Amino acid sequence: MELSIVIVNWNSGKQLRECLASLNASAVQLPVGCTLQRVVVVDNASDDGSAQDLPALDGRLHLICNRINRGFGAGCNQGADGLCSDLILFLNPDTRLFPGSLRTAVEFLTNAAHARSGIAGIQMIDDAGRVARSCARFPRAWHFASQAIGLDRVAPRLGHYMREWDHGDTRIVDQVIGAYFMIRREVFEQLQGFDERFFVYFEEVDLALRARRAGWSSVYLAAAQAYHKGGGTSNQVKAQRLFYSLRSRLLFGRKHFALWERWLLSVITYLIEPLSRCVHLAMSLRFTEFTHVWRAYWMLLRDGLQVDSGPDIPKSPAQQPVGAEHDDRD
Repeated sequence: MELSIVIVNWNSGKQLRECLASLNASAVQLPVGCTLQRVVVVDNASDDGSAQDLPALDGRLHLICNRINRGFGAGCNQGADGLCSDLILFLNPDTRLFPGSLRTAVEFLTNAAHARSGIAGIQMIDDAGRVARSCARFPRAWHFASQAIGLDRVAPRLGHYMREWDHGDTRIVDQVIGAYFMIRREVFEQLQGFDERFFVYFEEVDLALRARRAGWSSVYLAAAQAYHKGGGTSNQVKAQRLFYSLRSRLLFGRKHFALWERWLLSVITYLIEPLSRCVHLAMSLRFTEFTHVWRAYWMLLRDGLQVDSGPDIPKSPAQQPVGAEHDDRD
């Protein structure tokens, strides 16, 4: 049994080195018979030196440097290309593993009793040492509507994120966070990896949904933990972060929603949410962030309309619209 790890980096500063340093303590506690085959770092044209002078990890580190930022999904696919390990862990550079972070997930996925579990995630711990709410439901348009008007704050079950659950027990979920996303290589190859049209955000949601439709489940394992800063390097570019989140949401809807639900999602995204975000910022006295919000929506109007109104994405039999059947407000 072999495991490989893929980390996509963009201007993560010292976080990438801290992440790699944490791998050693976790790798030595892998189950008997399991080895860490390779750690692939895909650097998406960082200009902060974060991908320089990285530890060799006993010769297992393989660095790929892109001249342009290809996006998270494309970077993951690039890092996974050619790997022959049984399991692949996609790991964010703003995470730090603990001694048991790898062992528990590997043991679970290699247990014959869990043969149809294709994806595994573990408990995420934030800066304050608290368990973060890291799992989510497959999103529907009304989930975004409840978030836009703040209804999910008083009725968490109406939102996309599973905030009503303390994440204290192991269970099958719709989707685990992409910061720690362990998947069987056979599943990854069967689904042809991440959809690279998602530059960042929703790529793991899309992959988890396609896996579920192909008969594979995602499991959240509460018995293992890892530190996750959250926000990561995207905090450096708030307008772009919001733009890509909204754009990927529209792309997810066009790919998986029925026509009526796509229209509802468009109304929410273009009409309701910009106003609700501004009200939220005003009530929080965060007036300096208005610029980020309106810049993001201006970028979306220039580019996102092409996503929302473009031709339908061809769907295989396993990708029929959901309608036929990560909160980015800081």
